[in-house]
Amino acid sequence: MSYRILTIMLCLPILSGCSDYEWGWYVLNPTTEQGQINLKFLLAGFKDTIYVSLLSMLFAMSIGLLVAFPALSSNNWLKAINRIYVEVIRSIPVLVLLLWVYYGMPTLMDISLNHFWAGVIALTIAESAFMAEVFRGGIQAISRGQHEASESLGLNYWQKMRLVILPQAFRQILPPLGNQFVYILKMSSLVSVIGLSDLTRRANELVVNEYLPLEIYSFLVLEYLVLILVVSQGVRWVEKRIAIPSH
Repeated sequence: MSYRILTIMLCLPILSGCSDYEWGWYVLNPTTEQGQINLKFLLAGFKDTIYVSLLSMLFAMSIGLLVAFPALSSNNWLKAINRIYVEVIRSIPVLVLLLWVYYGMPTLMDISLNHFWAGVIALTIAESAFMAEVFRGGIQAISRGQHEASESLGLNYWQKMRLVILPQAFRQILPPLGNQFVYILKMSSLVSVIGLSDLTRRANELVVNEYLPLEIYSFLVLEYLVLILVVSQGVRWVEKRIAIPSH
């Protein structure tokens, strides 16, 4: 991963010389007081970006698992509930859902909703439909023999799922889970439109103050690249740790 980050950092000065544009990297120069202040301001956005993404992922996994169970049933009505939920939620753009949750939910439910929790709720709802499909596919990938062996031991449906099927399914769905977390990290940038001080929001605010959008947004790209590369590397490490040894 380190060589990728190094390559990206080396590309920035190369790109700087590809046109007559006079780059104003002084705005982020760590050797000056103003540059340090600007860098500190931008990097502080990692906190909200990571928190909103982690909470959304955890809640989406919980809801997605619950939504996946009806799809595994032989009851057509339960299957219909799953399909309607998944298709409806996947059809709504994340930004539209975010705006509806932030402006509409407080009006309908007479509650107070701040930027952070509005972002978490919207991302959770949007992601839960994808998570439901991930869990459904993972559970269905487990062989019928595992179900029959569990039932022969006298386990009921929920015991079978908790003790036998889901632990095996988790190994199957770990790569898709990692991909979905990366997706949430990228989609979390949309929360900036409702005022959450994430990476994107802070970059927008600094652009207004410094009038150097190219430099600041280039640094924003680097921030997301580093964040997602770290997450991707972490997912690969976990995959290797829990991988089933081949015989």
